[in-house]
Amino acid sequence: MSKSKLDIIDKVLEACYKYNPDALFVMSLMHQYEERGSLSKKQLEGLLAKASKVPDMPANWLATLEATIHKMHTRAKDPATAGKPLFEKDEALGDKMEAILQKYPAHKRVVFLFEKYNRNEVMSPLEKTEIEKFHKLLIR
Repeated sequence: MSKSKLDIIDKVLEACYKYNPDALFVMSLMHQYEERGSLSKKQLEGLLAKASKVPDMPANWLATLEATIHKMHTRAKDPATAGKPLFEKDEALGDKMEAILQKYPAHKRVVFLFEKYNRNEVMSPLEKTEIEKFHKLLIR
């Protein structure tokens, strides 16, 4: 940080420390500020909360600290969304297979595809058109 620029954060930290020298939170922030040269947005918000309780804290320091906080970027996490299921049963297709099996219970290909359908396996477009074709031919 440049020497010519006023370091409001340091001044606020010192004022908070003078007001309550036993405050562990303020001491921790002072140590971290000396080590890294900066504080996170959450830490600065906590410092602002502590500093606003100090009776003789200059209002312009608080305003500058608040402006510094508002300038900082806020990382917003997207809320977790419930994903859609990987497989959705095609009820119309199942009904068509059941209708075919009602009339022709020994139809091997439809029995095979119906078992696949009941195991929630993904059916290829070719298999779906096959069922449509069987339904059109056998059920009228």
